[in-house]
Parts: sequence; structure tokens; C-alpha cells
Amino acid sequence: MAQAGETRHTATDVNDTNTAANDAIPEATISDTNTAISTAASSTANTVNVNTIPSTSNITNATNSNSIQPDPTHPAITDARSTTGNLKGDLTRGPLIPTMLRFSIPYLITCFLQSCYELADLLIVGRFNGADSVSAVSTGSQMTHLVTVTIVGLTTGVTVTISHAIGARRIGKVQRQIGQSIRLFAFVAIIATIALTASADPLLRLLSTPPEAFSQAHDYVTICFFGTPFIVAYNVISAIFRGFGDSRHPMYFVALAGLLNVGLDLAFISGAHMQAAGAALATVISQAFSVVAALIYLKYANTGVRLRKTDLVYDWAGTRQILTIGTPIALQELCIQVSFIVITAIANGRGLEISAAVGIVEKIISFLFLVPSAMLSTVSVVAGQNAGARQHSRSKTALRYGITMCIAYGAVVCLASQIWGADIMRVFSPDDEAVVRYGAQYLSSYSFDCILAGVHFCFSGFFSAYGKSLYTFAHNIVSVLLVRIPGAYAASLLWPDNLFPMGCAAPLGSLLSILICSALYYLRFSKRHPAAIVDEQ
Repeated sequence: MAQAGETRHTATDVNDTNTAANDAIPEATISDTNTAISTAASSTANTVNVNTIPSTSNITNATNSNSIQPDPTHPAITDARSTTGNLKGDLTRGPLIPTMLRFSIPYLITCFLQSCYELADLLIVGRFNGADSVSAVSTGSQMTHLVTVTIVGLTTGVTVTISHAIGARRIGKVQRQIGQSIRLFAFVAIIATIALTASADPLLRLLSTPPEAFSQAHDYVTICFFGTPFIVAYNVISAIFRGFGDSRHPMYFVALAGLLNVGLDLAFISGAHMQAAGAALATVISQAFSVVAALIYLKYANTGVRLRKTDLVYDWAGTRQILTIGTPIALQELCIQVSFIVITAIANGRGLEISAAVGIVEKIISFLFLVPSAMLSTVSVVAGQNAGARQHSRSKTALRYGITMCIAYGAVVCLASQIWGADIMRVFSPDDEAVVRYGAQYLSSYSFDCILAGVHFCFSGFFSAYGKSLYTFAHNIVSVLLVRIPGAYAASLLWPDNLFPMGCAAPLGSLLSILICSALYYLRFSKRHPAAIVDEQ
């Protein structure tokens, strides 16, 4: 249970936060807000009722000491608050650990369902087709996953800016940020679709796609790339939901889309014999379905938030807020995924058994990392809302709780990997003892990263919540370039017959990230430097 001082304002918090107004995100985040809202107020004749967000009803009933009262000089913001009530996704009050778990568990389930979603194509293609189709889908899905994680990173800016506005009870700001998100990501979707479809073949050649699988891989990625607008739309909608503290509805939409995907895979691959193209078409249709389902929910749900025509008018300040936070995260995700490809290439050069062992362990680790990933998002949203509400002590407590939960989880996973590593590998390769032996070595050392990565994941979520996503980009890139890739390469040369040293590269890289994050936190956010947050304007 959270301490009493962590769930309500203390005297220290109030003094601290009263001097930290408008600190949570970069300067552009808060500038010109009154002007924009006044403009919106003067255009109320053009206001449209569009339900756009998970429930934010009854905001005016909020009673904490930082609640902002409606400003009678700005009718638009007064109207927005007078028609809403208690925020169901409010993460600024109540016991902190249950609050974090209520957000993180649905998000974790969503991540798990998305992982199963991605595996469904490969499993069903392998069941009804040959190795060429499997290779095509495997290669193509690697490319589409790279695109997806980059878009998810970019939409972090949407989540953070909305969570700040929700914490500050600034509904007019929320509506404007939603409008800017629509404008920005419509442009991103168009540009990404054109660029990706035009570069499909060069990208496939860059990945050394086998000639036998090239034609099907081309069909797979081309169809998926034409579906990029649906990937963008779904992730923007999910980012908005998360900004409001709602991680449940994205879970529902992904679950429905996953079921549809499996059914369409069977129909197109088994029934229509469309091979890899059938898997891609099933994926795109399922993604489109998830977007339509989300839009239908938003249209008919009594959300209490109105998206006005004036909110869609271009606003560089709001767009820059999203890009300032989201772009470093997107670049970070892109570079990390590229580093995984490089490490896989290093393993591929060491022989078939080592290549297979590394491939299996990477899949296992990506599954085990769903929990730290969920906690990163949880800390980001919880800290973001509380930063907006100027409850910085509660934000820091969320960081500590997130780190504690990740360490506890990672310790269990690491211990299990030491004891049952070989047994876990035999599930995936029951007949090849060489793969089992190499895989057990690699998993034994790599599993320590489940403890360490969770720590810097939580720091990354916290930094992003305060608009400092450049910090997360910096520590991850330094870790990848100085430790992970060179460490894996050096281990492959020095210990060619043992994968344990190569597996150490990942936790050592995370250790460097933790040291960098700890230094940044101490310098910019610790109690010894109370003015640091104020300086972040």
C-alpha cells in the first residue's frame, strides 16, 4: 500500500508544486494556450460534438488542492468542464500501487495479444505452406514490426501531452492536442505509406531475403505497407486512450482484431491458397477493423469531451510538443531494432546451431520484456498526469514503485532461466541438443537483463513524462553503440564456442543505461536540486 503522503498533497508538495507551474513539458507546451482557447470560444458557432476520448466525465467534482477552477473569461474551457465529471482514468489520486496495476495489467495483456497477433501469420503460413512462404512472412514481419515500433514511439508525444493536460484539468488543451494529433499523423501516414511502398524491394534486398522467398516477401510487405494508415490510426487512438489513463479499451480492440486475424488467415491461406499475400491481407483487414471499432466506440460513448473545428486548425506549438517528445523515442526504437538485426547477423555468421539458438532466445526475451515495457508506459502516463497536476512527489513515487516491481519480476525470471534454461530451450528445439546447449548458455546470461532493463525502462517512462525523451534516446543509443553491439561482436571473436559471454552484452549495456539515468535523475529531478524541474520550462 502507498504511504499516506503519497496519495494526497503534503505541505511540502504544495510548496514545491506552487513554484513549479507549467514545468512538466517544454516551454512550447503551455505557451499561447489562453489565446488558442479564446479563439475557440469566439468560434462556438462552429463547435461540433464529437466523442473522442475515454470517459472524462465530472472533472469539476475533483477536489484536490491543485484543481483548476473554470475561468469565466474563457467560455470554451468553462463549457468543457461544466459538462464533464469525475475522471475515470484519473491517476492523480488513490493508492498508487493499485492505480499502477489497474493501468499496467490491461496494457500488458494488450502487448501479449499483439505478440500473438504477429505470430499468428507465421504459424498458419507454416502449417499450410512451404519454407519459402515462411521465410517471406518472417522477413516481411520483421520490417513491418520495425515500422510499428517507430510509430508507437512517435505517438508517445500524444500520450504525454494529453496526460499532462488531463492532470492539470485543462480540457481545452486536451481537445487542441487531439486535433493536432489528427493533423500531424494524417500527414505521417500519407508520407510513410508512399515512402515504404516505394522502397519495399530495396529494403528486402538490404535484409538479404532469399531469392526463393523474394516474390512472396514483396507481396507481403507491399500489402502491409499499403495498410500503414491503419497502423498509424490505431496507435494514435491508443495513445489518446492511454493519455486519459485508459488501457482497457485498446486491449478490447486488439483482442477483437486478433480473433478476426486468425479467422481471415485460415480463410485466405488455407481456403484461398494466397500464401504470404493472404497473411498480409488478413493483417491489414484486422488492423482496419480495430480502427473502425475504436471510432464507433468513440462516436457513441458518452465521453463528455467535444472536439471542435477550431481544434483541427494548425497549431505549431501543439504539434511541436508532440514531436519534441515523440521523435527521440521513435529514433530510439528504430536504432534498438536495428541493433537487434545487427546482433542477429553476428550470430548468423557463427553457424546454424548458434544462429538458431540466438533466434529462439531473442523471441523468448522479447516475450519476457512485455512486463518491463508495460511498466515503462505505466510510469510515463502516471507520472505525466501527476506532473500536469503538479504532484511531483507522487510522480517520483510512481518511478520508485515501477522500478521495484520490475526488479522483483526480473529476479524471478532470471532465477527460472538459470534453473530451467535447457528445459525451456527443448520446448522450441526438442531434437537438437547443440541448439539447446547454446541457447541455455545465451539465456543464462541474457536473462539478467530482465532485472536491469526494467530499471532503465522505468527511468525512460519518467523522463518522457517530463518532456525529456531526449534523455531516453541518449542513454539507449550510448548503450547500444558502446556496449551491446561491440560487446556481442567481441564475445563472438573471443569465445566462439560459448554464447554465455555474448549474452552478457545486453545486461552490461543496461547497466550503463542505469548509470546514465541515475546521474540524469540526480542532476535534474532529485530533492537536492528542487529547482531542476522549474528550469525545465
